[in-house]
Amino acid sequence: MNLLLLSPDDLINPQQAKIAGRQLQHIQQIYNSNVGDTLNIGLINGNMGNGTISYLGADHVIIDDIQLNTPPPPKLPITLLLALPRPKMLRRVFQTIATMGVSKLILINSYKVEKSFWQTPFLTTENITQQLLLGLEQAKDTVFPEVQFKKRFKPFVEDELPILCQSSQNYIAHLGDYLPCPSLPNQPITLAIGPEGGWIDYEVNKLTHLGFTPIQLGQRILRVETAVTALLTKLYY
Repeated sequence: MNLLLLSPDDLINPQQAKIAGRQLQHIQQIYNSNVGDTLNIGLINGNMGNGTISYLGADHVIIDDIQLNTPPPPKLPITLLLALPRPKMLRRVFQTIATMGVSKLILINSYKVEKSFWQTPFLTTENITQQLLLGLEQAKDTVFPEVQFKKRFKPFVEDELPILCQSSQNYIAHLGDYLPCPSLPNQPITLAIGPEGGWIDYEVNKLTHLGFTPIQLGQRILRVETAVTALLTKLYY
């Protein structure tokens, strides 16, 4: 945790906050903080700065003299269309996209996505928020990415995606003899990444018909969370 992220509920007043739970444990056990120490502070969807520990007890910590004058880092101008991965990967994916600065994540269906994946408790609002929070704390960011779910591939691609992607450069990651992933810093991009088994031909055709250009990272088949990191790095970093 490189940034202590506060919610409005944590604030006693604009310059003082009361923290408990997971963040308190981190302050005590990882930071080994003491009264008088300064912490990096951020307000969810707000600015960043610092504050000073004025009380440190077994059940809560009080942070005083909070000054939040630094804006968070800019988001990547990308909308990531991601075929819903296996539940065990979801936590890592949520943390990764928050850490790397993705603006919008749309989890979509695909022929090779098992129906049971949509029933996982990892897709509850509480669990998604927790994983995104961990990613933001790692990156020293305060702004949550937007997360949407589209459980029907064909209606989404035909009815919503043409409007969503009309002002961006559009790519579909797919294994094959395609162009290598480009480097496009600061460019608005809509990027579609399939499941571990890959897109089926029907899905590729639907997306390419909309103007999505197939790109690849080489001959190796990557896990979803690895592909997400590699593609975002190549495109923007």
